Amino acid sequence: MPPAPRLAWRNPQGVLPVSAVPRFAIASSVDTHAHVFERGLPMPDARRYAPDEDALLGTYLHHLDTHGMAHGVLVQPSFLGTDNSYLLQALRAQPQRLRGVAVVDESTGDEQLQALADAGVVGMRLNLIGLPLPDLNAPGWRRVLEQANTLGWHVELHLQAGRLPDLLPALLAAGCRVVVDHFGRPDPALGVRDPGFGYLLQQAGSGRVWVKLSAPYRIWQAADCAASGRQATAQLLQAFTAGRLLWGSDWPHTQHAGQASYPAAVRWLQDWLDDAGPLQAVLGRTAFELFRFQNDMPNQGDTP
Repeated sequence: MPPAPRLAWRNPQGVLPVSAVPRFAIASSVDTHAHVFERGLPMPDARRYAPDEDALLGTYLHHLDTHGMAHGVLVQPSFLGTDNSYLLQALRAQPQRLRGVAVVDESTGDEQLQALADAGVVGMRLNLIGLPLPDLNAPGWRRVLEQANTLGWHVELHLQAGRLPDLLPALLAAGCRVVVDHFGRPDPALGVRDPGFGYLLQQAGSGRVWVKLSAPYRIWQAADCAASGRQATAQLLQAFTAGRLLWGSDWPHTQHAGQASYPAAVRWLQDWLDDAGPLQAVLGRTAFELFRFQNDMPNQGDTP
């Protein structure tokens, strides 16, 4: 059993004086992508990296409060593998405010999936950066995806844009709703000219694909995040509309803490979406419906 997520918060790099903090003036905003963990947690040998700092639940909740966010979605970090126990403890500590996205594999049983759902998990993530693509037609994966659909989950997909055509069709054929992380991860040198990004735009017509406007620093240099993110957002908004776009802070910006902060993530979105209507949809109703915060659903008439 991992230690209980700590509710005390640390004053990390990137936490500004309250007077300098950018806030969203949108009723009931949702941050759909963040992670909590501690360095002492068990980690599988097969991982891309290990964190060098803790990301405490209390610190994350402080960020939500400070930046005007009503809710958050905790995503299981890749370096913890399929042991979602720390994530579940965090969800149980804040059941009204938080939802979760777990990491599972083809061996995860139906009872385990149900237990995750009972704790507040509403989706599963396939983080395939640096990994081979799974055979989603294998019996184990077919069963997991079928059960995910039964539970009303979505599948979050994190991989390079050029690999999307190799996996997204199988997920859609399985009847899944799919959330593509981090702008679809286009090639940094190509940006919106990446054929994989163009393929992603074409999937808007399915009605079952969402895209997260998040973590631009995982694609572009920090100095280019505002302009390149704005260009990509404009094309995604035209193809998907705000009803299929989401925002996530990607806190604590693992491996990129020197390039990003929670205030920077807020400012980037305010720059990418400077119109109140789409901003309200992305932060509010779209996220509320997908991540099932229905009991606190913003009204259609809510305005910034």
